[in-house]
Amino acid sequence: MQTNTDTITKFYTAFQKLDYQTMNSCYSNDIVFNDPLFGLLRGDEAKYMWEMLCKNAKDFSLTFSNIELLDEEYATCNWVATYTFSKTGRRVVNHIKAYMLLKDGLIVEHSDAFKISKWAAQALGFKGVLLGWSGYMKKKIQQNARKNLIKFIEKKTSE
Repeated sequence: MQTNTDTITKFYTAFQKLDYQTMNSCYSNDIVFNDPLFGLLRGDEAKYMWEMLCKNAKDFSLTFSNIELLDEEYATCNWVATYTFSKTGRRVVNHIKAYMLLKDGLIVEHSDAFKISKWAAQALGFKGVLLGWSGYMKKKIQQNARKNLIKFIEKKTSE
């Protein structure tokens, strides 16, 4: 039987290869995902998000470390994604702490934590440095991420 450490390792190793299909096979069908960019996603929304991110990745690399099993269901790990943000061509190095709930070898809840203001400063440049901390800018970033995901899903489901 696959352990929780195995599942997390499989997920991030697949992410290193931009293999969204293997990543999504680590999720339960009713996955609940949350992060500062996309907000709360459920089920296929979360799976489509990984597909979109993998397919659009430019100059991408990922490392992961410190998988920590808090008990038989909860785990955390650190991961760092380095990539070129397509809208601005700027380099981003995003340090993320993942929190996961696993059941029967699958991830059922996944929350990624990072400072959106730090991300905005890297991805958006001066505007991000100046306004990345503000509620207005955070909301705008989230709206854009959500809008891009909805467009991606609509295109995929109409094919």
